[in-house]
Amino acid sequence: MTPAETAIRARRKLTNKLIASHEAARLRPFLAPDINLIAGDGSLMVGVESVLGAFDSQFRDPSFVTYLRTTESVRPDQDEARAAETGTWVATWRGSPTLTGTYLAAWKKVTGQWVIESELYVTLTETPA
Repeated sequence: MTPAETAIRARRKLTNKLIASHEAARLRPFLAPDINLIAGDGSLMVGVESVLGAFDSQFRDPSFVTYLRTTESVRPDQDEARAAETGTWVATWRGSPTLTGTYLAAWKKVTGQWVIESELYVTLTETPA
C-alpha cells in the first residue's frame, strides 16, 4: 500500500468517527474549501460551508444515526498529489429506511494533508426500517 493509500484510508476512518459522534465542525480540515458533493438523492452542495451546514442540520435531527463509508480502493496519481477513492456507504436513521450505495471521492494533497475535493454518492438500495 502506498503512503497516499494509507493516509486516505486513515482519514476516511476519522471522518466516519466524527460523523458517528455528530461533530460537523470537526470535519472542516478534511474538506477542501471549494468541495463539490453530490448526495445520494442527486442534490448538489458547493463549498465547505454548504457541506458542513448539511451535516449540522442532519446531526440536529434526533432520528439521524450515521453515515458509514467503507473504502474499497484508493488509486493515487503518479505524483501522489491526487487520488480517487471508491467504496460503499450506508445511511442510517431511526425509524426510517436504511440507504446504501457506492461512492467516488477525489482527494488532493494540500500542504501535506489529504483533503476531499469532490464526492459523488449513488443510492442503490433502500431497506425498510
